[in-house]
Amino acid sequence: MDDVEVRELRYFRAVAEELNFSRAAERLGMAQPPLSRAIRLLERRLGVQLFERTSRHVALTPAGKVLLAESAKALDAVTTAVRLTRRAAQQPAALVVTAKPGVATELLRRIADRHPDPVEIRISGFGEQTGLLRDGQADVALLGCPGDHGDLDVEVLFTEPRVAALPARHELAGRSSLTCADFTGRATPFWPGASVADRAYWSGRDVIGGPVTPGPVVHDSAQLLETVALGQAIALLPASFAEGHPRTDIVYRPVVDATPYSLALAWPAGARDLRIARFVRTAVEVSEALPRPDAVPAG
Repeated sequence: MDDVEVRELRYFRAVAEELNFSRAAERLGMAQPPLSRAIRLLERRLGVQLFERTSRHVALTPAGKVLLAESAKALDAVTTAVRLTRRAAQQPAALVVTAKPGVATELLRRIADRHPDPVEIRISGFGEQTGLLRDGQADVALLGCPGDHGDLDVEVLFTEPRVAALPARHELAGRSSLTCADFTGRATPFWPGASVADRAYWSGRDVIGGPVTPGPVVHDSAQLLETVALGQAIALLPASFAEGHPRTDIVYRPVVDATPYSLALAWPAGARDLRIARFVRTAVEVSEALPRPDAVPAG
């Protein structure tokens, strides 16, 4: 069988996603007849039928559904290879490190200041860090654990307790400490793109089980705090975040049985880039010198 070309996979995906040859051809900026011929040639090369075609209807066959899923991985790999190749040609090539805003970026700046190699810091949103690593847009990510990072190497920098953020007049605000059970039935902020495990972790349900009660959608820490202050949700947060964000309209209370929060560096498994090894070494040295947030502010 002849090798399948990247161009053919892109043609196939356009038709598979549109399920209409005319719309797919328009999307690709080409005429429909050459597209139809390309798909027929691809089917002959593979020895399978990819689409069921009638005058009114186009549908994927079982083989076509498999190719749709697997071709995404192949095209992503090609895109990543091109991006990494272009980055390698940059002189000097900066190590790209990503983190979401907040405590992570503050620590990242300290590490970059101490690191001997050029570092480019890229700010990313909630849950975006691992995706940037996997598609080659970043070399290292600073992210929170726990999480499913099986295809990445991880170095935990530090672990700290978590606290509840409550409106100052909340019925639980007068307690000196809380448990995860106190979150039962209470709305917690909803992060778009968070996995089921992430949602359980950020609501304390990973400890006691049961359904998460989702609150308002939030996209950053500032929005989260406003949601709490308005009494729309309560939140589980790292103790260091509480120390760095004192407010008169929010109180922070220890949650004694909450799963701790860990901040870790992650990078592609098996990476042999010496700059990554040096960065990890610098990060460990910097993090070991930082005070650990054991106490929690009362107000």
